[in-house]
Amino acid sequence: MKKNVHPAYYPDAVVTCACGNTFTTGSTVKDIRVEICSACHPFYTGKQKFVDTAHRVDRFKRLQEKAQSFKKAKNSKRNKKSVEKTAIKPKTKK
Repeated sequence: MKKNVHPAYYPDAVVTCACGNTFTTGSTVKDIRVEICSACHPFYTGKQKFVDTAHRVDRFKRLQEKAQSFKKAKNSKRNKKSVEKTAIKPKTKK
């Protein structure tokens, strides 16, 4: 095998979770930071909670509310136009 081709391997690399849990593993990086681990993941803990570190759920809800208000405004504008058209259009006799 060639020398100096492979990265350095650390058999006692420390993994630190956002919840505060730490454990050791082997890796090519000495310190690893993760957002979620087996101590706080809903699948392993059995607790139902949103794991939303980037605020994606809030953003989705905000976009849905914006779309609904836009849809209501569009429908009210469309209804006003249809009322105006029917009021202006005279009825013809056949």
